[in-house]
Amino acid sequence: MQIPIYPIDTNSQQDDLIKLKSWIKEQVLDLGFADCGIVHPDNPIFPKQLEKLKRWLADEKNGNMHFFYDNHDKRASPALLVEGTKSIISVRLNYLVEPPPKRAIPDNDRPNHAIIARYARGRDYHKTMRQRLKTLANRIHDKLKKDFPQFADDFVFRPFSDSAPIFERPLAEQAGLGWTGKHTLLINKQSGSFFVLGELFTSLPLPADSPVQSHCGSCVACIDICPTQAIVGEHDVDARLCISYLTIELDGAIPVELRAKMGNKIFGCDDCQLVCPWNKFAKLTVIDDFNPRHELDTASLLDLWAWDEPTFLKKSEGSPLRRAGYDNFMRNIAVALGNAEFSQEIVDKLIEKRPTLSENTQEHIDWALHQLNKKT
Repeated sequence: MQIPIYPIDTNSQQDDLIKLKSWIKEQVLDLGFADCGIVHPDNPIFPKQLEKLKRWLADEKNGNMHFFYDNHDKRASPALLVEGTKSIISVRLNYLVEPPPKRAIPDNDRPNHAIIARYARGRDYHKTMRQRLKTLANRIHDKLKKDFPQFADDFVFRPFSDSAPIFERPLAEQAGLGWTGKHTLLINKQSGSFFVLGELFTSLPLPADSPVQSHCGSCVACIDICPTQAIVGEHDVDARLCISYLTIELDGAIPVELRAKMGNKIFGCDDCQLVCPWNKFAKLTVIDDFNPRHELDTASLLDLWAWDEPTFLKKSEGSPLRRAGYDNFMRNIAVALGNAEFSQEIVDKLIEKRPTLSENTQEHIDWALHQLNKKT
């Protein structure tokens, strides 16, 4: 007797996945994310991006960020990071707590204030992002067990937020969350660029989204405004010149020729975003974690210069500032004080604290004192 073989109803399964994807997007918004999109790990953008990375590394534009030399296999094939990955949920999270100025750099009008990039004034977003992604994954698992049991038993997930060798921005671009601006940040037509990205790798074969077209046109505002001219070409940033790299990633001496150009920026830089015309549509965050801590949005340079190391460690707990470390944080402030408006108090405070800091930071203090002396 021949046993009949019944075909799998692939149309029904596809309908289930479409419904599940729509439900996931509802949960994403409910958790405070601004948007999400789906990309598959075999997307051809990943090997293409690896070739761009290799050219960038060949030109040594990575500075001392040697981690870019590692795990190229995983960058080209994201599924190697999490076995069983069939789709990646890319999300973005707005971080502004007040509307940005309209194509202006008001930070430059407060030379004696400490300017910290807006994403870094509150809680470390990596923690916020991963917690919410984990909550999203747990909600998905509960939904699968209830309504889509065929996907529940073998459900695999893992959240990431700038925490693995992932081409995060190209991934988000392919998921339809925006396009890559000439400053290499992602821009969304409805929300500008003041957001951070995260990913949830899953075993669900969700339908992929489509990338959107670039809307930068002939605009080069971000290239023109960069204080150190770190954007050396469209979609090409030389990290060795970038203020964000110099104040966060660089360990050691900041090149003398770049110090005066850094102004009062002590951790990161927002200039290329502040002049982007698309940021007139920037949205405010709905998450309290991004609210500034310790008055980091209004503190003067001397306020932060007064921090000793225990104070820094206490006030940077759970903050992106911890990445720089105390000595480099003081190094950055010393440079900014050299660029500030002259006051005898600044000179006195620099001289007073100099013996307590490293030889490297002392050299930056000496530079700052020389700069201030020229202003008298």
